[in-house]
Amino acid sequence: MKTVIPKPNTIDKKWLLYDAENVVLGRLAAEIAKRIRGKYNTLFSPHMDTGDYVIVVNADKVAITGNKADQKTYFRHSGYPGGARKVVYKKMMAKNPEFVIKHAVKGMLPKNRLGRKLIKKLHIYAGAEHPHTPQKPIRMEFK
Repeated sequence: MKTVIPKPNTIDKKWLLYDAENVVLGRLAAEIAKRIRGKYNTLFSPHMDTGDYVIVVNADKVAITGNKADQKTYFRHSGYPGGARKVVYKKMMAKNPEFVIKHAVKGMLPKNRLGRKLIKKLHIYAGAEHPHTPQKPIRMEFK
């Protein structure tokens, strides 16, 4: 038996389309992270980009469970004293629904150069329309 190391030009990268309408945020993010990373692929190699491109539509209709709409917060800090900012999930969804899914997926990817490269393969849109029809994305049904 020999270990097969895939060459970058031999990896077949597909475009996948997910509809986020009425899908729980964490479950959707876990599925997307697995697809972007390429973990489902038989040629998976932890140090390489073997995953697919992912398009998410209807990001503004993603579901969450429990009281997270009022309790979940997104935190950032400017680096200056008193520069802490907290935004509640409900306000973030009204302002920037794409950020919510991107933030969840980014947390599930590696925290290194590879992770920064992989997150660029995620394309999120609040509405049902997307400009990636020439890539002929495969519509994925969420289980």
